[in-house]
Order: sequence, then structure tokens, then C-alpha cells
Amino acid sequence: MKMTIMIFGVIAFTLFSCKNGEENKVNNGATTIKNMPVWKEPKTISYTLESSKEWLKANKSEKELAIALAVNRTDKENFTRLDSVIIPTDLSGDLVFYFPFPLQVDSLREIDKIILFSYATQTFAAYENGVLIHVGPTNMGREKDQTPVGLFFTNWKAEHTTSTFNDEWELKWNFNIENKKGIGFHQYNLPGYPASHSCLRLLEKDAEFLYTWADQWVLEDDQNIKFKGTPVVVFGSYNFKGSKPWLQLVEDPEALNISESEIEKVIAPYLDTILKEQNKKKNKV
Repeated sequence: MKMTIMIFGVIAFTLFSCKNGEENKVNNGATTIKNMPVWKEPKTISYTLESSKEWLKANKSEKELAIALAVNRTDKENFTRLDSVIIPTDLSGDLVFYFPFPLQVDSLREIDKIILFSYATQTFAAYENGVLIHVGPTNMGREKDQTPVGLFFTNWKAEHTTSTFNDEWELKWNFNIENKKGIGFHQYNLPGYPASHSCLRLLEKDAEFLYTWADQWVLEDDQNIKFKGTPVVVFGSYNFKGSKPWLQLVEDPEALNISESEIEKVIAPYLDTILKEQNKKKNKV
């Protein structure tokens, strides 16, 4: 399915493109068509359940380890604490093929930048004009401190800050999305399940990427916002009583896949607001 979407995206881009590798305007400048990244697809996508310690005994490349950490929604420190982990049988592909998001979403084409966080799969994706450019794992809010779902916008950011819950917790590459409640995404410990106090925890490389890529708000003064930042949509729900959802991938590699139609349904209630805020920024109103 993902390969089909990628081929369609390349064809669509070729039809509108004059120069390979550049952004191209169509519909009198209303929409930007971005070049599809060149992703390497593995020959097969399947998973086995293995002992984390036994798997690590073999010499693994940094890329293979990065994929193993990501598909288990954890970091290197916590990986060995997990008794059983899922491992792709073919680790030759790029991470996007082991994650649930489609490579292209036509309903997002008008949106310059957007970040989607899936509670159910504990993953995130960044899109530019409907083209997937980055994915990664997340550990979101625990059952009693669940991350709120809905539409947010990135606002202020800080390379280093401390948690509002505990000032001994250092947060790297923090980008706030809910100023009053102090909710944001940032680097922090990923035990491999929703464990935060509402924030969206990330691996450091992913937190740094989003920190650089997403836009801050622009303030009119101390009380008023001139332009909001990058839209962030948190959607879905997590079954806190069940086993980790990604363990299903051993039996069905497509069990967690998120379709284009699902994303379109999630975004639909927020699309007008997102485009309105985007136009404010473009027109500098």
C-alpha cells in the first residue's frame, strides 16, 4: 500500500514539475507540490518476537538499532529492560515503512506543515503539503494524565527547560503546544509505553528535528498572538488495559496502519482553522 502511494506521488509530482527537486506552485500559487523523498523499501515487512538481550548480542548497525528502538517505542537505555521486543525480519528499509502513516495524504496538500500524533500507535509524523518527511516513536500521557486530543499549534520553544511537574526533570528540545497547561513535545525517557504527565516524549534526534523544523508563534504583544505556529493534531485513544498494540504486528504487519481516509476524517473538523491561521501568516495580517 505504501509503495503504491509513493508511486502515485512521484507521478503526480512529475506532472506538475518543471525541475526535479524543487517545490512547484499549481492552481495559481494556491498549492505547493513537494518532491517525494526517496525512501528505501524493504523486500518484506514482517516481525518476530525476540529477547532484547539476545538480539543485541549480535553486532547491529546503528540503522538497525534505530529501527528496533523505534518500532518498540523506546530508547536505547530502556530497550534492554524489555523482556520481549518485536524486530523486523528485514531491517534494510527506511523507518517510514515500519511505521503506520501513509507516505502521502492528498487531504493535507494545502497545509504547508503539520505534525500528527497517534495515541493508539504511539507514533508521530510530520508532513509538508501532504508529503511525509519524518516519523518517530513517542510515549504520551499515562492513563491518569492523558495527553489531550485535538488541534494545537506550536508556540514557544527552548533547547533546555525543566518540567512544570518536577523541576528536577530536564527537558531537551522542548516545544510547547498548550501554554496554559504546559504541554509540549520534547526529548525524555521512553520506557516503551505511555508514561508522561501529558507531554509527548520523543527520542532526542526526533525532538531536535521538530524543534528546528516547526514554526514558533509570533506575538503582537504580551497578551496577543499575531501568528500561531505549526498545527499539531493529537488523535486516537490508547488501550491502557491491553498489551502493547505494536505486538500485534507479529501476527499482522498491517494491524496498526493508518489510512489516508482516516487522516482525512481526523483533520476535517480542523481544516478550516488550520488554513485560516496559515493564511494569516502568509498575508501577514
